[in-house]
Amino acid sequence: MAAKNKSELLLATNLEFEKLERVLSQLPEKLRLAKDEEDTSPKDILGHRGHWIELFLGWYRDGQAGSKVFFPAEGYKWNETRRYNADLRTAQAGLSWEAALELLSARHQDLIDLVEGLTEEELYGAPMKGANSHWPTGRWAEAAGPSHYRSAAKYLRMRIREAAKSD
Repeated sequence: MAAKNKSELLLATNLEFEKLERVLSQLPEKLRLAKDEEDTSPKDILGHRGHWIELFLGWYRDGQAGSKVFFPAEGYKWNETRRYNADLRTAQAGLSWEAALELLSARHQDLIDLVEGLTEEELYGAPMKGANSHWPTGRWAEAAGPSHYRSAAKYLRMRIREAAKSD
């Protein structure tokens, strides 16, 4: 269920990040860079989540500045997110496990800082500027943070279960 206010958003963001951290603490080292059948590793998942928070923060800044907002990114349409994510994996191929963790952690803190710095009205009072959507900034923040943390944790739990079966 989507957060309806700033306190719910902060609670969900921190709670889902803590859950993700707990799953990460259970992830065997041998799985960190191991690719699945779709050529994705847990490291790729962390880099992806950190990057998408960064995208959201850019969308927000560009919208506030009155600049053109590219969704999801310049040169891509929403129906091309699969291609965008594949290109992102290629761009982040040299990212180490530690760098992916740091990227995610730093962008999480940036997300918290943004949400804490905005008023209830700025988060939920109107659609996010430049988004061409009815979603308020808080809903975009939730999609970039807690929703992505939940899906990452689900993916990682699945990888841990699969590895345990094959051991």
